[in-house]
Amino acid sequence: MKHKRITIRDNYAEAALFARRVFVSLLVVVVTFGVLLLNMYHLQVVEHQQFQTRSNDNRIKVVPLAPNRGIIYDRDGRILAENRPVLSLEITPEQVEDLDATLARLQQLLEFDASVIEDFHETRRRERRFNQVILLDRLTEQQAARVAVRQHDFPGVSIEARLVRHYPYGEAITHALGYVAKINRTDLNKLTEQGLAANYAATRVIGKLGVERFYEEQLHGSIGYQQVEVDIRGRNIRTLSVQPPVPGQDLHLELDAELQQFAYDLLGQDRGSIILMDPRDGAILAMVSKPSYDPNWFAQGISYAQYQSLLNSTHSPLLNRSTQGGYPPASTIKAHLAITALEQDIITPNSRIWDPGWFMIEGVDHRYRDWLAWGHGWVNVTDAIVESCDTFYYDIALKMGINVIHDDMVRYGFGERTGIDIAEESAAVMPSPGWKRARFNQPWYAGETVSIGIGQSFWTTTPMQLAVATSVLANRGERPVPRLLESIAEGPVRIPAVVEQREPVVLKNANNWEVAHQALTKVITSPKGTARRAFQGASYTSAGKTGTAQVRSIGQDEEYNAEEIAEKYRDNAMYVGYAPAENPEVVVVIAVENAGGGSSIAAPMARQLLDAYFADPAPTGGLESVLAILEEPADAN
Repeated sequence: MKHKRITIRDNYAEAALFARRVFVSLLVVVVTFGVLLLNMYHLQVVEHQQFQTRSNDNRIKVVPLAPNRGIIYDRDGRILAENRPVLSLEITPEQVEDLDATLARLQQLLEFDASVIEDFHETRRRERRFNQVILLDRLTEQQAARVAVRQHDFPGVSIEARLVRHYPYGEAITHALGYVAKINRTDLNKLTEQGLAANYAATRVIGKLGVERFYEEQLHGSIGYQQVEVDIRGRNIRTLSVQPPVPGQDLHLELDAELQQFAYDLLGQDRGSIILMDPRDGAILAMVSKPSYDPNWFAQGISYAQYQSLLNSTHSPLLNRSTQGGYPPASTIKAHLAITALEQDIITPNSRIWDPGWFMIEGVDHRYRDWLAWGHGWVNVTDAIVESCDTFYYDIALKMGINVIHDDMVRYGFGERTGIDIAEESAAVMPSPGWKRARFNQPWYAGETVSIGIGQSFWTTTPMQLAVATSVLANRGERPVPRLLESIAEGPVRIPAVVEQREPVVLKNANNWEVAHQALTKVITSPKGTARRAFQGASYTSAGKTGTAQVRSIGQDEEYNAEEIAEKYRDNAMYVGYAPAENPEVVVVIAVENAGGGSSIAAPMARQLLDAYFADPAPTGGLESVLAILEEPADAN
């Protein structure tokens, strides 16, 4: 049996192997620790600022603060739009165990519509559970008291104070001021496109119409911020810093609140517009459109029923009749057409025609009737304006032609937007053969030119355009741009609004202005003047022109009888004028829908308004003047 060989161990080789393994292990450990140290250095030193910022972002939340909206004043410092504190009922969903039951009990307690709960749930879906969500944004005193005495029964429900827009003069001034309402998706998209969305992060409302919309940038102000420390769930722990918002700028308007209210009341139950404007610089002292609506409905959150009542009304209260209403100007533009005829040498100041009470186009078997059935006899241009002779204007309109009339009336501002500082404005229609071809694909007829001569046919104008065109007459050519803004408050300093002028109307013969001025003054002073009775006894001088605009055409053998036709087809009453006659400082425009004659309806309104402007103590009526007005022919221009 062989013996197993005993192997002699090589201690040196084993020691060398062990040493190599120890070295490699140590090297691995050193490298590993080196990598860890390097990474720690990179994280804590190189990228310290970045991770510090990210840490703060998780710990610190920036909360936007809405600025207070600027106040709007009239020319005498009366407040037209302000911010009033109100109480809102808000709920923190996380703190309410049974939200549906709580909402049901609150509805029973406060008696609000189910739509309020639907709106609440819609808003809640966009908010975190620990954020407060508004249930009712304007509590009455009774509602606030009911919640306050039962506060212990409603954990997570609180009453908060905030500011809402308020318009003290209500519907009397709506179409000038406009209103603010909740920011909707369309508004948000526009703000995003304009790069302004961040400035509205905490704002709930935005200007929708009128001055509120046109001067939104100035009225809104700049957003503020506060930094608050939050826990891991985003709840506020404490406030770290506050950057207060910059309030919006205050606006001072040219409007006179007392005259505005007077003009609004003057229209009574009638539909129409009244404008009072300074012809020298376009300052608007009053601008009324009626029927109107209460802008506080929108500022406080209009209900569905209220909004539908406005949309479905046959009287169109949402329409701004002063800048969007299209009215045939009727006889109010006869002075403008007379100047054009004088400039074109169609007539002279002494030219006369015979008015038998009708006019005919040669070769056409149709009579264009004058408002005075038996005619005015021999009349010149002054007589035609004073007595509002239609036949005279049928004749000169046909001789001038539609192209001359169109081009010259555009110089006065007809067919163009006036540039007033609100967005809601129409250009109305100053027709031409090209316009009719584009609109109806039909040629222009001579009979339409004849009707244009008395401000009828396709010709429509807004009351604001009439105010500008009348100002051109009062200024002997200067054409102002109407404006509501008087100044913007920049701290204690008030920055005046820019006064603009459009290209003036320059005549070849400046004496033609005087022909028009003398005739418009005689409308008030002459025994045959159509506005004489309305202005009898006034302590100031004035000039003006009445107008009676047909709403529908009358047949050749048909007689107009207001009592036999529907109200919506009755004539519109119009008046334009200025005072004092020698040095005009105010222009007045009256348009009353379906009310009757301009001399019997609109002119007396203008008298009362000018009396209020000049604080005229003289009586505006009396039995004698009332009887005189009643004796005026019903269709007098």
